[in-house]
Amino acid sequence: MAFTALAAGVSGLQAFTEGVGVIADNITNVNTIGYKETRSRFSTLVTETSSTSSYSPGGVRAFAESLVSKQGLLQPSGSATDLAVDGAGFFVVRSADSAESAEGELVYTRSGAFSQDDEGFFKNTANLYLMGWRLDSTGEPPANLQSSSSLEPINITQLNGISEATSLVKMRANLDVDEPIKTGYDAGELADGTLEPDFETNVQIFDSLGREHTVVVAAIKTGTNTWSYEYYFDDDSVLDATEQPDGLIAQGEMVFDSEGKIDITASSMNTISAPTPPATTTTFTPITLPTDDITFVYSSTGAASPTNGSMNISLGTNGTADGWGLSGNSALISKSVDGATFGSVSGISIDNEGIVSATFENGLSLRVYKIPIALFDNPNGLQRRQGNAYSVSDQSGSVTLQQAATSGAGKVAPNALEQSTVDLASEFAELIKVQRAFSASTRIITTADQILEELVRI
Repeated sequence: MAFTALAAGVSGLQAFTEGVGVIADNITNVNTIGYKETRSRFSTLVTETSSTSSYSPGGVRAFAESLVSKQGLLQPSGSATDLAVDGAGFFVVRSADSAESAEGELVYTRSGAFSQDDEGFFKNTANLYLMGWRLDSTGEPPANLQSSSSLEPINITQLNGISEATSLVKMRANLDVDEPIKTGYDAGELADGTLEPDFETNVQIFDSLGREHTVVVAAIKTGTNTWSYEYYFDDDSVLDATEQPDGLIAQGEMVFDSEGKIDITASSMNTISAPTPPATTTTFTPITLPTDDITFVYSSTGAASPTNGSMNISLGTNGTADGWGLSGNSALISKSVDGATFGSVSGISIDNEGIVSATFENGLSLRVYKIPIALFDNPNGLQRRQGNAYSVSDQSGSVTLQQAATSGAGKVAPNALEQSTVDLASEFAELIKVQRAFSASTRIITTADQILEELVRI
């Protein structure tokens, strides 16, 4: 019996030593961003016996339980790249020697104290690189959000000097209802200067290289409540002269109802293309309004060769006054054109949905990344890793990548850091209890030793 009591005392020493180690970890990480406290849990070791008249002690065993799902207090921060998860989930990060290394392992963390390294990549204090989905030109993430290949290290400085070609032109303008009707108009005669337009204005568009171009918008009254119009470049040398003679890129007819509002169903728009031999005249191909885009070809003989142009020209909503209309004197009311040359990055902003936007020197802003939130069926079952990170285990279940604030995922809290969940008062109280239990286990060993000594003397 003395030997089993001795073994029970030794198991107590081992268990409570581990308990002190857990408390030591908690106390030393009281100021670690995103740290989740660990608790010691103890379980009895029972030696089974068939006799009811004797008892055989077993001892105790220690288990460490990480309270990973516990939410820490969010504290405001002055850095735009300090992030926290407000709710369930983790940031996806990669452990690698460099952000561009493909060999790094994906792990998960709540430690969001990110800053840019010398190459512009975002990493936290444990040198773990923040991963995100790159957004397309429409601001949408990749189609397959669950594929790890859709993630890439976030880097804003790589955006310096980028540009976005114009894809949409919207105008709101009045045409003079009392303008006399002109006869004998043929498509292209406004662009080549044969006819003087009744109305003329211009818009600035951008090509894929960020170069700015002036497009002239000209219209002439050709019938009752009917106007013909043309869109053409003021500098026709920018375009392929064979494909776009006289810089003409779009031509059509606007028809208005009795209230002077645009009738899209009766109006038309043509995209321009070169004649197919043996034909020698320019081809005007009708497109469907308001959905289809017009296309045109830039010249590739100069010093630059941008991607061919494609953009939607909006005449307005059918039966409304939000586009072209008939009224008093002809006048341009407003115009809206997308596309831009962004220049150098001057700042960054991140919203609650995890959208990372770059701000440029010219004041423009561009949505470039979205930060995913990783969810697990049992986050408390995750395996602890170096750098206050976690990896998938059998107990945690597989990872699911979600967009922030959707499907149970927490929001991204910018300019904030999640504090450690350690409560110092509780840790010190627990330390006293474990220390006393350790001391009591030593007394068990001492007493068992005395009993054995007495047995030896018999």
